[in-house]
Amino acid sequence: MPLNCGIVGLPNVGKSTIFNALTAAEAQAANYPFCTIDPNVGIVPVPDARMDRIVTMVKPNSIVPTTMEFVDIAGIVEGASKGEGLGNQFLSHIRQTDAILHVVRCFADPEVIHVAGGVNPLHDMDIINTELLLADLETVEKRLPKAEKAAKSNAATALQKSELSTVQKLQAVLSAGKPARTAELADDEKPIARDLFLITMKPQLYVANVDEAGIANGNEYTALVAQRAKEEGAEMVSICGALEAEISQLEPAERMEFLASVGLEEPGLNRLIHAAYKLLGLYTYFTSGVQEVRAWTIKRGTKAPGAAGVIHSDFERGFIKADCYACEDLFRLGSEQAVKEAGLLRSEGKEYVVKDGDILFFKFNV
Repeated sequence: MPLNCGIVGLPNVGKSTIFNALTAAEAQAANYPFCTIDPNVGIVPVPDARMDRIVTMVKPNSIVPTTMEFVDIAGIVEGASKGEGLGNQFLSHIRQTDAILHVVRCFADPEVIHVAGGVNPLHDMDIINTELLLADLETVEKRLPKAEKAAKSNAATALQKSELSTVQKLQAVLSAGKPARTAELADDEKPIARDLFLITMKPQLYVANVDEAGIANGNEYTALVAQRAKEEGAEMVSICGALEAEISQLEPAERMEFLASVGLEEPGLNRLIHAAYKLLGLYTYFTSGVQEVRAWTIKRGTKAPGAAGVIHSDFERGFIKADCYACEDLFRLGSEQAVKEAGLLRSEGKEYVVKDGDILFFKFNV
């Protein structure tokens, strides 16, 4: 696509360390606030065990995984919505992302400076969430007088009346200290809300950055973050940024050995990437053949022509049908031929909603 996730949090909580581990890029990570000013952007392959199994069975000439984009955004401080700490610039970077990964420090280490003077994850979360809410509230309140004037005119259209009701609902929710995504909007109001580009309308995932001792069972800090996330209807992932940075620098063979030595089956970053993928409402389908096995990203609920359009617009414009089967059927039966013989290869038309893990072969004519 690629859709992207902005990595946010207070200064010095491990955002750039996690970004570096995700992307193996050289984003600067340092022990002082505001070491990141301009956002760093990295494209990350999405690990998928299903694709690995397809590749083992098909043995293609090339392999192309699907990807996600991560953006390392500078630390936000209290008062950012009023311009503190270059806040307006940083908030504008967040507006350009599709989802938010909110990194929260969940480890105590006197050698690592904390901008607020001590480790308090709930306080840290409140600072970030409050600044995002205040920035959105300012946006909505600037729009309100214009919406009221347009809706009260004698020539007011249905769209202008919907805009007013949308802005009023958003103002009420934000004023109550709740994110814009919790507002109950009618179908005709949702596009209006999207056009406001509100930060708290974006889905959010909490990333608890722990030390090695907290990897297996968490700690007192992660328990607080998990409870707050539950109250907000949000998700949380715990990872050890410092350890993931070490793992990312190892060769594949060394990596598996190291993971086993610390009692892990896979890098914590895999869980983070999968959680971010789910947060964005994404599915993966595959195209498979001797020349290439490739993973493609679609939004959940995409119909077959739209999925074809991810490959090329001509595929969508000239769509005829899609031959389709589930990758799990391939794994269970052992070959595509066996899938065909079992009658599990289907021909689907324009109304077919593509499922996560489908293997598709498109037929089109332009």
